[in-house]
Amino acid sequence: MHYDPFMLKIVAAILGILGVAFISRALRQPHVVGYLAAGILLGPHGLALLTERATLSRIGEFGVLLLLFFIGMENNPRDLLTRWRITFIGTAVQIGASVGAIWLLGWWLGWDHSRIILLGFVVSLSSTALVLNYLRETGQTEAKIGKDALGVLLAQDLAVIPMLIVIDFFGNDGISGKTIALQLVGGTLALALLSWIVWGKNLRLPFSEKLRGDRELQIFVAFALCLGFALLAEGFELSASLGAFLAGMLVGAARETEWVADRMEPFRVVFVAVFFVSVGLLVSLDFVVEHAMLVGFIAVAVLLGNTVINALIFHALGDPWRYSIYAGAHLAQIGEFSFVLAAVGVQSGLITNFEYQLVIAVISATLLLSPAWIGLIGRTQRRMLHTRKTRLDGSIAGG
Repeated sequence: MHYDPFMLKIVAAILGILGVAFISRALRQPHVVGYLAAGILLGPHGLALLTERATLSRIGEFGVLLLLFFIGMENNPRDLLTRWRITFIGTAVQIGASVGAIWLLGWWLGWDHSRIILLGFVVSLSSTALVLNYLRETGQTEAKIGKDALGVLLAQDLAVIPMLIVIDFFGNDGISGKTIALQLVGGTLALALLSWIVWGKNLRLPFSEKLRGDRELQIFVAFALCLGFALLAEGFELSASLGAFLAGMLVGAARETEWVADRMEPFRVVFVAVFFVSVGLLVSLDFVVEHAMLVGFIAVAVLLGNTVINALIFHALGDPWRYSIYAGAHLAQIGEFSFVLAAVGVQSGLITNFEYQLVIAVISATLLLSPAWIGLIGRTQRRMLHTRKTRLDGSIAGG
């Protein structure tokens, strides 16, 4: 009997991914970290079991659509509006501060404006997948920090749309009047749909009651909703992710469609895993080893800088310092959409291939270090609180 070498490599890669995922769970790390590490280990720069980066990247992008579809379903836009100060004002200031920090660095290094803005956008985005996974596993999803972090993450995801428009404008070919017109029309329609979801009453989807007894048809209809809205968004020169997100919000607002989450969950898990594995495939171990000091320094600087920026914003909006610093640590890493921005940037000639490899390595490093960073901030705060309480008790006893 003859075995297909490609199938043997695929089976070995799947076993490797499962093995790394089990190890990451044993170390109490989010699954996302395990998937990313598996991609780095098994990719063309590691054991070379997975070399079809383009194919896996396309599947991974499909996983992002499903991820945002689920995020839209799980969140009521009315709840986001009630926390509008954190969601919108806080996120706008945070993105502006990140771009400003990179602007100072770029001015010192002599970068042009387009490169500064691109890298500022890259640094400003946090990881929706990692943070939501971490909050879910630590039981903080319904807590204040979970709701605040989620509001910022959703606003950042929506901000990717104008970011891509700006990057296209700075690109080699600029941006055409037709594209701007389509984006304006698409944006107007998206805002109209969002307004209907927020203020509409008794929203119902056609044929939802008839689907309850047909499990297979439910899966296909759920995919059709997600991909149909994504396709419409692309047709208006907007992000497919925005379309999937709006579709999720529409389904979530129509309360008779609870079955969607149950039917789609296994697909979301698989495709999101493939996305982060595909991201890991992009990381060159040779590049990381050669520039380890530079990658490590920038990654730590990003985690520290983003924590400080977010903490200052949370505190300015009325939260105590202890909470603000802890919340800032949750949003300190660079997120998955930054990979998309970096890829568009290198294709448009805004950054060199060396800078692209550096960005990929730094983003991956912040994702890998993020759970440990959040844990370190939390433990440090608890230790300081315990020390302060012990001193206070001692002073009272001495007095």
